[in-house]
Amino acid sequence: MPGPIDLHAHSSVSDGTETPAELVAAGVAAGLGVLAITDHDSTAGWDQAFVAADGTGLELVPGIELSTQLDYASVHILGYLIDPADADLVDATAAIRSERLHRAESMVKRISRDYALDWDDVLAQATPGATIGRPHIADALVARGHVSDRTAAFQTILHWQGGYYRPHEAPAPLEGVRLITNAGGVAVIAHPGARGPERVLREPRMRELVDAGLFGLELAHRDNPPRSRAHWAEIAARYGLVTTGSSDYHGTGKPNRLGENKTDPEVYAAIVARATGSRPFRTSASA
Repeated sequence: MPGPIDLHAHSSVSDGTETPAELVAAGVAAGLGVLAITDHDSTAGWDQAFVAADGTGLELVPGIELSTQLDYASVHILGYLIDPADADLVDATAAIRSERLHRAESMVKRISRDYALDWDDVLAQATPGATIGRPHIADALVARGHVSDRTAAFQTILHWQGGYYRPHEAPAPLEGVRLITNAGGVAVIAHPGARGPERVLREPRMRELVDAGLFGLELAHRDNPPRSRAHWAEIAARYGLVTTGSSDYHGTGKPNRLGENKTDPEVYAAIVARATGSRPFRTSASA
């Protein structure tokens, strides 16, 4: 690859602060060779990103970050190179986005009892058609002056113990892996060392995910502390899973920076070889 490989980034189609075109421009500016666009439960940003990447030399990996839920814990699964027209995946992601919307509305109603905040404040922070979630509520709280930034919002008002939180309903991780795999994609558990996955993904559940087609674990990620990295590296070795590294970039929505964690070229090649749903978008740099 001509530059670093970053396989996890978000645009304003979900909870990033940059449009798909701006995300691509940021990847080029960061000197990346490969960038994956993995918005939450949506492929709506792919075409815009492809147009923006044309002629830049940046290789773009179309993907998704699928929301799943297990024992009230959120487990996100990255799906690379899926078929965006796969009927089962289209239906599942539409249902997840709808549930996200109702969940966000419910949380805003709870928050509005104690803070000046309404649904229009949240909509003002999202682009049309975006997958609305807690980050948009956080941005609305910032705009209203209730907190200083997204991080402060998630540490206080939007914290799962803050009193306003409502659990997210989504498919189980096993179903998520099957959806991605059946759509010709490659399934990788995002930041497994985070609080949710770390708590619920134990035996025999990991064996079930591997048997269903799980291909890898996102190991190099700032939400995986050193102790958990060692644990998940052992799990990957036990089951023959690849390990990736990614930034989970959200523009100004998170402190994560493009390229802060990277995926080895050999692992990326294995992901591309495994996929049958779609292919990376590749163009040469313009003269």
